[in-house]
Amino acid sequence: MAAKAKDPTEAIRLKASKYPGVDQGTACTQSSFKAGKKAFLFIGPQGGRFKAMFKLKDSKPEAAALAKKEPDRYEVGSTGWITARFSAENPMPKTIWSKWLDESYALTVAPKKKGTK
Repeated sequence: MAAKAKDPTEAIRLKASKYPGVDQGTACTQSSFKAGKKAFLFIGPQGGRFKAMFKLKDSKPEAAALAKKEPDRYEVGSTGWITARFSAENPMPKTIWSKWLDESYALTVAPKKKGTK
């Protein structure tokens, strides 16, 4: 019997679960990671591949450049959510997902400035 391919979302989920105050749940078919009432990561299988969504601000230009270069793998939403699609054979680079995960979590737990929603 062939060995099961390693789940490329495992390391991302593990890191997300270790931030302070994180609750894990499910939204549609994706796992969701929240700090307080705000989600900072959605991740799970999608159409034979995997999908991860991060909320970004400072890294949005980097994500847009990746989306332009690899539109089948990266997508930038108008509200700051970045979607990355990957597989066990072609996983998301750790340097990217780790940085984006840190930023997404930080945006979720950052105190709101007066006068902003």
